[in-house]
Amino acid sequence: MLIRSTCIGVPWRVLSCIALVVFFCSTEITKAQDYDSPDTPAAPPPEQGKCDGIFVTYNFMGREKIYPLVKNTSAQAWSFKAMATVLNAGAYELKSWKIFIGFQHEELLVSVDGAVVVNGDGDGFPIKVGKNGTLFAGFPQSDLETAIDTAGDYTQMMVQVNIKGTLFGVKPSATPMPKTIKLVNDGYKCPGAMRRGSYMHVCCKRDPKFKAKKIKTKFMPRQYGDLSFTYDILQANENKYMAQVTIDNNHPLGRLDQWNLTWEWMRNEFINSMKGAYTHRKDPSDCIYGAQGQYYQDFDFSTVMNCQKKPIISDLPPERENDDKVGKLPYCCKNGTLLPNTMNETKARAIFQLEVFKLPPDMNRTALYPPQNWKIEGVLNPTYKCGPPFRVDPTGFPDPSGLDATTSAVASWQVSCNITHPKPKQAKCCVSFSAYYADSVVPCNTCACGCDDDTWCNQNAAPLPLPPDALLVPFANRTKKAVAWAHLKHHKLPVKLPCPDNCGVSINWHLDTDYKTGWTARITLFNWDKIPFVDWFTAFQFKKAFPGYEKVYSFNGTKLTRPNNTIFVEGLPGLNYLVGEVNGTHPERDPRVPGKQQSVISFLKKNTPHIKVAQGDGFPSKVFFNGEECALPNKLPVRSGATRSPNGVLPAIFLSAATFLLLSGRLN
Repeated sequence: MLIRSTCIGVPWRVLSCIALVVFFCSTEITKAQDYDSPDTPAAPPPEQGKCDGIFVTYNFMGREKIYPLVKNTSAQAWSFKAMATVLNAGAYELKSWKIFIGFQHEELLVSVDGAVVVNGDGDGFPIKVGKNGTLFAGFPQSDLETAIDTAGDYTQMMVQVNIKGTLFGVKPSATPMPKTIKLVNDGYKCPGAMRRGSYMHVCCKRDPKFKAKKIKTKFMPRQYGDLSFTYDILQANENKYMAQVTIDNNHPLGRLDQWNLTWEWMRNEFINSMKGAYTHRKDPSDCIYGAQGQYYQDFDFSTVMNCQKKPIISDLPPERENDDKVGKLPYCCKNGTLLPNTMNETKARAIFQLEVFKLPPDMNRTALYPPQNWKIEGVLNPTYKCGPPFRVDPTGFPDPSGLDATTSAVASWQVSCNITHPKPKQAKCCVSFSAYYADSVVPCNTCACGCDDDTWCNQNAAPLPLPPDALLVPFANRTKKAVAWAHLKHHKLPVKLPCPDNCGVSINWHLDTDYKTGWTARITLFNWDKIPFVDWFTAFQFKKAFPGYEKVYSFNGTKLTRPNNTIFVEGLPGLNYLVGEVNGTHPERDPRVPGKQQSVISFLKKNTPHIKVAQGDGFPSKVFFNGEECALPNKLPVRSGATRSPNGVLPAIFLSAATFLLLSGRLN
């Protein structure tokens, strides 16, 4: 008889304190085999044998107190190890598996083997996951075969994810387990996870009500994302391959300016050359002194494009478009500008190519792995969250010979990214509200676009109401105006004045008129940054006013059905350039002047008969600039004591100030 002991939850350095630890152990007795089998696995837990779906487990393997050693239990750090497994115990292949682990003890992951962290910050380890948990996606083994198709080969049916990290705030006697674990692939339902000591498991089964689109594909069907990448292998050799990256902007409000793309090589690959893009760093030392140099000992690394594990890639400028060496690719060389299809279809896509060298054990032409942890950013653009690459059917291309034929890529992967809603105080643009019936302007929120650790101002105080002309000057020059206005209007001033909004772009929405058959508003864009915006656009979403939209007078306005109830506004030829902030006429005494654009938007009431314009329906519920959702004020303008004409002070100030603006694009 062969006796095997399997212990779950055993710390890895507890020899000196074994009496203090409680173990959950199971003893397994199996019959001896006729052949030597030292690697025969232990019997599975009984719950696994009852699962006819995807069996997910989490096993906490132990922890150890680490420096700094403190008396406060909640502040004490512990290193820990854990292991998660995903087993396909069902009758259907599982493609591109993803699991969620609900960490809850301020965990900080420092290494993961057998998977990649999907929703990390994109900057690599360590990754904070202890507040909302995190997703893991399979890499390098992303698909799990069935026992039927593999004759019970566990190496194809199951993956093991080894996790190492740091946690906080758990008493030595407690076992820091996650809230839950579950499979998050579409078409599966998971009950609540079951816990037993330091072991947790769940059996997720196919949802009989889920109706997947019947698309005959060998791999995963292509998915829709606000932004998508396609990683196509065009040529494959034993030690290298040629890849093409295609970026598609699919969202009607999505946009990128001067994009920077980064990813992470997981298998010591390096970029030998590129067309249609370039890397920010060209330093061969990472290759020469790394695994690449040890293997390719006679290779000249001085001409290599990039050896970084996480390269930063950017688009080429337009003047390199016809360069024989780095250009001459369709959709390349636009200086990193990706516009929505609603503006320009040819600028909604970007393409570049790269030659990638591989290292052992991947020295055959079928060992192909895409980079992981994709992340893309722009200057003032939406924040995109990207999922892991998943294998799709090879992309088809028109035959280069001109014949009516299609050439397929060797292999293809897709990365799908979606726009995220900005968190409080992390926006990149903001909105102020004003109205004909109010003397004061409701300015942008305090720290709308973030604040440093400033002590001279109050980051939590509400912004001070402003006189209309204060919108025309930088925040540094508004303080005296705001204080004087508060004294004039008998507003209470806080002991410590609120901090600025710190936004590079702000938009004022001024409710201009409200009459029997319609109403109007005035839109003013302010660019407080030095960087100008070419082909800018803004968009306004309404809860009730959308059906009444009539026109925008000096801009081009379009109704969008996606997102719903949205009016898309862009500059006409000659007014599509929003200049940056410049010095005043007399820099020694005049404040700096922002770049501005202004127009009037009109609405009719016949399609919205019950609209209450002044009570809030005349203000947008969401505002976007170049795809980024802007922070809105927390309140609406308050009606002043005296009755005023709908054509009040603010329009007069803006009209007189903007006359020169509409001619030159800025105020002087």
